Amino acid sequence: MNLKKMLPYILVSLLACKSQEPIIEEEVVSTEEPTITTKTLLSGYEVIWGMDFLPNGQFVFGEKKGNLYLYDGQKASAITGLPPIHSGGQGGLLDIRVHPNYASNGWIYMAYNSFNSATNATQLNLARFKINDLKISELSVVFQTEASNTWFGHNGCRIDFDDQNYLYISVGEGGVGSYGGSNSPNKNAQLLENAWGKIHRMTDNGSIPSDNPIFAGKSQPSSIYSYGHRNPQGLIFNPKTKKIWSSEHGPKGGDELNLVQKGQNYGWPNVSYGVNYDGVIISASPFNAGITAPKYQWTPSVGVCALAFITSSKFKAWKGQLLAGCLASQYLSRLEIQGDSVMKEHKMLTSIGRVRNVKQAPDGSIYVSVEGPGRIVQMVAE
Repeated sequence: MNLKKMLPYILVSLLACKSQEPIIEEEVVSTEEPTITTKTLLSGYEVIWGMDFLPNGQFVFGEKKGNLYLYDGQKASAITGLPPIHSGGQGGLLDIRVHPNYASNGWIYMAYNSFNSATNATQLNLARFKINDLKISELSVVFQTEASNTWFGHNGCRIDFDDQNYLYISVGEGGVGSYGGSNSPNKNAQLLENAWGKIHRMTDNGSIPSDNPIFAGKSQPSSIYSYGHRNPQGLIFNPKTKKIWSSEHGPKGGDELNLVQKGQNYGWPNVSYGVNYDGVIISASPFNAGITAPKYQWTPSVGVCALAFITSSKFKAWKGQLLAGCLASQYLSRLEIQGDSVMKEHKMLTSIGRVRNVKQAPDGSIYVSVEGPGRIVQMVAE
């Protein structure tokens, strides 16, 4: 056999075998800090609580007082046909979320309060709808709480989807008011018989997933995924780790960042890092048996609100970090995350105003909604 003549065939065979081996690409983590520029896209509105992006480059946003708009990059047009919305107290038109498969199904979700004259209280509704010629169509309510929020406060709420298109909504404690401790008059967050003070998980039409938790004393799952939440105004799915995070207002101190885990109790109103507004201690310790501790807490309170993970490589060394809006302290928090731990906090956009919402856009930029006046600021990385 002439080895010299056979060599090309041997090389081809070896390359063919090698091509069948999987190619493993390692993610390159940049250590370079991005250069950030900001510009105001729109201004002059009331509280812009919810906003989300459509695949055609437009986005929808809402004012808490009950107005919904479609922004095309140049102007915002009002959308008509909304249901009756009660905007008293902390309620109103709250979060808005576009279905991950919007291009094929056209669904948009919104959370809002409605008033029940029979109970003289509000309830929180999660509805889905479509937009046709700037009008809402095919609106249906897929989830709602009891009509028992008599003080119109602590509704939560945020909406997000995971990678299996399960739908999550964070709901505040509602009820008759907020006071921590074993003698609290509002135990909604600990009562598994009602929807308040919980994070709920469901399918996109509101039905109950069979693998939702079954709590002690119950024979079947409900929409409740976790409980013991005071006023969770942030909720985000991390596409890299496949985990859900939430942020939650504490009382006087003790704002929380939580890793949301199936069936877990997050403690309110029995334990807290904070104290009641009148200075009365809530608990001798922020920990207790059977309570899942937060991954991070802010004392004094910052008024932590919406959350967004940075997944765009445009932000270089910031990729993978978590953004959190801060209402009371009026800045955008950037948290370095390692595993499931917060390593360091950075304050951005300080004194910009009350940061109500933050979202990463499809183009990789960050949209921030700010109050006083209601406006949307775009952060672009270079």
